[in-house]
Amino acid sequence: MSVSLEVLERLVAFETISARSNLDMIAYIEDFLRDRGFRVQRIADPDEPKAGLFAEIGPSVEGGLLLSAHSDVVPVEGQDWSVSPFKLTRQGDRLFGRGTTDMKGFLAEMLALADAMHGRELKTPLKLLVSYDEEIGCVGISRMKKQLPSLLGRPRLAIVGEPTEMQVAIGHKGKRAYRADIRGEAGHSALAPQFVNALHVAVDFVGELRHLQQKVQQTGIRNNSYDVPYTTFHVGQLSGGTALNLVPDKASLVFEFRHLAEDDPDKIEAELQQAADAVLAKFPPAAQISLRALAGYPGLSVASSDPAVSLVKSSGGGETTHVAFGTEAGVLSELGIATVVCGPGSMADQGHKPDEYVSEKQLVACSLMLRKVADEVLLSL
Repeated sequence: MSVSLEVLERLVAFETISARSNLDMIAYIEDFLRDRGFRVQRIADPDEPKAGLFAEIGPSVEGGLLLSAHSDVVPVEGQDWSVSPFKLTRQGDRLFGRGTTDMKGFLAEMLALADAMHGRELKTPLKLLVSYDEEIGCVGISRMKKQLPSLLGRPRLAIVGEPTEMQVAIGHKGKRAYRADIRGEAGHSALAPQFVNALHVAVDFVGELRHLQQKVQQTGIRNNSYDVPYTTFHVGQLSGGTALNLVPDKASLVFEFRHLAEDDPDKIEAELQQAADAVLAKFPPAAQISLRALAGYPGLSVASSDPAVSLVKSSGGGETTHVAFGTEAGVLSELGIATVVCGPGSMADQGHKPDEYVSEKQLVACSLMLRKVADEVLLSL
């Protein structure tokens, strides 16, 4: 069995869904890399038993190659698996297991490259970054962000190995998620007009979000590289009330906007507050709307002519594309690092699904691409 498949088997066995600790898996990666001469630094979460990891090998000079992956996976509860989700199972060319596509397959190839570079005379450093809680809104890397500039330096390029079927993704939308807590007045429904119904306030706020969507759709910035070529607003949860004969005094909704990298998320956030104020102006003073940010990450937009894009394409990556899902690449790009997204597997067909799998053919293609990039960036003067 190849190094990457041995590693992938170990990685899949760690049940690193976002609700659980990832420390056992981080310890395994630490030991693997230290045994191969890497300088390793754990980045502990301030509140939970979780951590990220940074590791590097080679000279302490500018440049080099940064590879990035997240350690967490989505849950398997409620999914109908025909194989054990946390045991790597081969069926022909397919390797089944939770996270094989998103994105422990790429993480295994990262570590296999680390193994291959051990003992080589590197001209520039190989840097590896492993995050956590990506699946719940890039929370982990956001908490790691303050430490990243001093750790990462300025590598020549970064590859985030989310599943793109080895195409070179140069763009994705950013996201901000919020909870709106709404207060009204409790009372008997027989006297409903005398009280502020918190659900009425909530529904009117949803209406304002829909108006914002219509405005953006009609007059906002567009990027036709995306299936939905404009910034979008989405309400995912709405709750409130306890009984039919009680006027609800509390309601809440959870919503998000996913913005083009060309759009200003701070401006959009200000428009959300204006929308809330417009709703409150229609109700008595007892009505309240409190917005709380839950999670978010920046968008990614890289020029197709960027040298990093050309290098990954010429090393075995496919054509350039834009992806609908978010990644941590936007965070690295904000730090001034030329970053692309390129990894094995298909998010649309395999990621997050029961019987998730990655093909060995895709892993081989990823391995060859990483070796060629490494030859150019790490071993050539």
